[in-house]
Amino acid sequence: MTIQLKEDIAYILLKKINQHAVADTQPDEVSFQYEDFAGRNTDTTELLAHVDYLNQKGYLEAKFSGDAYAAKGPNPIPDLISLQAVALTQAGKDLLAKMEANPPEQLFEGPSTPMVTEDMAFLEKVRLRGNLRDRYDARDITEVVFRTIRDLMDQAAVEKVEKELHTPILPNADEKALQAEIADLWKDRNRLVRFLSNLRPPLDFDADTFLYRIKQEAGLPKSTGPKTVLSAVFAATKDELPAEQMQTIAQALPGEIRSLWEAA
Repeated sequence: MTIQLKEDIAYILLKKINQHAVADTQPDEVSFQYEDFAGRNTDTTELLAHVDYLNQKGYLEAKFSGDAYAAKGPNPIPDLISLQAVALTQAGKDLLAKMEANPPEQLFEGPSTPMVTEDMAFLEKVRLRGNLRDRYDARDITEVVFRTIRDLMDQAAVEKVEKELHTPILPNADEKALQAEIADLWKDRNRLVRFLSNLRPPLDFDADTFLYRIKQEAGLPKSTGPKTVLSAVFAATKDELPAEQMQTIAQALPGEIRSLWEAA
């Protein structure tokens, strides 16, 4: 596959790898999230292709997860790039030095992505952190994430969390569909699902099943992945909760999902 090498993308990749090497002399995994490329109009496939190109041309030495050129197959595209034992070669350091002296013009072009701030509306936080363009996508994905969390909790714990989530998802929204509280998404807008949730005992499933449910039920756009949207929803939700209820949710989450919650 032929790719159009973008100088701004290559520069960001090289710079972050170099920053990681300076901060930590022990080579370990380096991850690139969508927010690292805010406003770059890129996706995971293109980023992986750039990593592969830089690796083949001798600018870096790395083993990376995922298949740079396929959305299917034995190495499915991850929702963020992970590089193992990555390091810039001397050629890569020389290239980075030249680019730092004369930054790519594309860095100063194109749309910018607003930074997430504490006073930003819940749904906007999810949209931006989750690399989502649509507020409705952010709402629907949040509801699926909440539903999956609730299935791991007993009803008393669910109700305690609900009491803390009475902030509007999008204050001053004109669209009726967006005039709701976070609690409405937490307890589920679907009345049948809400009713059945009140009857069932807590379920027991692992992190892989959690991620599988998000992939299957959330209708994720190609611009993002399950871990990215989970981190987005988790971070926005934690902004609304006291420490006690954050711990209540953390204790219900399995393995890697709990780690994502705690890191958000």
